[in-house]
Amino acid sequence: MIKNMNTFMNTILQPFISKNKLPNGPEEPELFQLMNLLVRPLEYVEECVNRYGYMFTIRPFGFSPLVFIGHSQGIKEIFSTHAKSFDIGDTDTKAILHPLCGDHAIILLNGSEHKRERKLLMPAFHGDRVKLYAEKICEIIDSVTSNWEINKPFIARSVMEEITLKTLMHTVFGFSKGGKSKQFMSVITDWIDFINAPVQSSLLYVRFLQVDLGAWSPWGHFIKTKQTIDKLLQAELEDRRTNREKLGDDIFSLMLEATYEDGQTMSDEHVKHELVTLLYAGYETTATALAWAFYWLEQSPRVKRKLLQEIDSLGKNPDPIEISKLPYLTAVCEETLRLYPTLPFAFARTAKQDMEIMGRFFEAGTTFYPSIYSVHQQEDLYPNPKRFRPERFLERQYTPYEFIPFGGGPRFCLGYALAMLEMKLVIASIVSKYNLELADNQPIKPVLHFISSIAPSNGVPLVMTGFR
Repeated sequence: MIKNMNTFMNTILQPFISKNKLPNGPEEPELFQLMNLLVRPLEYVEECVNRYGYMFTIRPFGFSPLVFIGHSQGIKEIFSTHAKSFDIGDTDTKAILHPLCGDHAIILLNGSEHKRERKLLMPAFHGDRVKLYAEKICEIIDSVTSNWEINKPFIARSVMEEITLKTLMHTVFGFSKGGKSKQFMSVITDWIDFINAPVQSSLLYVRFLQVDLGAWSPWGHFIKTKQTIDKLLQAELEDRRTNREKLGDDIFSLMLEATYEDGQTMSDEHVKHELVTLLYAGYETTATALAWAFYWLEQSPRVKRKLLQEIDSLGKNPDPIEISKLPYLTAVCEETLRLYPTLPFAFARTAKQDMEIMGRFFEAGTTFYPSIYSVHQQEDLYPNPKRFRPERFLERQYTPYEFIPFGGGPRFCLGYALAMLEMKLVIASIVSKYNLELADNQPIKPVLHFISSIAPSNGVPLVMTGFR
């Protein structure tokens, strides 16, 4: 009788009982949680992992609760098992990214729209197309580094930004030199520097501060610069649509020529939104990863010697594609991306239906935040995880849920092959030609640049001491 009564009461009350008790997490004020995520994200997330485990809830001020997942098993379930059961981001995340990317950027699309867009853009970033860019990347590297002077310090991150931006000018627009290239680079640099400045980037998180009070106001400057980029892209777009002979092998031209399965082409707004996203995602992130790589190589003489031996084994003037296949060079890049992944967190994913993650029930509407950085610090996967040790990637084959610097699942970064090629060629070209040293012994701390990368606090000051 009592058992039947309990069953009856559970059935009656079930619709009013929420199963969605989120995992434990920090209990300090929500504004404090937001500030920690913005100012010291890696330390804060590590503290949470140590206290609450690999699944915890953070409630940043102005945002919905975020369930952080920092274990490879949970990542697998999000990227693979339940991949079709999520929408990218939530309304908060989209509100942050929309002023940067616009309505049509692939990173903000979901479901069939995302799949359709990805299928259209994929050929521009893979196969023989990427190989065509290799020799030009090497030319750009030589052009930039030929100005170095012996014993004159320089900031590695600044040099890498110059290389990556010029590479983007060539691969995305087909620009090599000239007025258009300089004009685009100037405006893009201004825009991204603004976004990455701590005070200005906070405007994207605190929306009531997004007030245009003219070009001298922070938000007004952002809007004006974004409009300038839009005008430049529109003029170039119209020029190429009118003068078809100007279409080439660059990504911009491929976007203009690409057609969907129904024969439709991308609209002007669509092309511009994708290009702006590509410029932001491909410029600063790769430059930051390269700055870290040179820092770790100068901190690890043994690794640098081993890398030089591998590069030297190819002889003089090796083919760029052969360089890109070197296993230890690849491991150096992978270990760099493991320690400080360009994106410490994957984009938020909101559950479209009830589901179970790592044995825990969650209701539809729950927003998950996969922590790439936490997975890369998982001790059972990466013993002594703070140590720079490329050999670990030669000793073990990591799954797509254990090593995820470019995200995973159906949202795996489209430009990963080009980014890896660029990293390998820059590292190999520079270390094989120049003797470098750290210019000082000041400690370097990782700092967050908006949402894009974990950058070295001082940009990694280096000095060229001679030629090899």
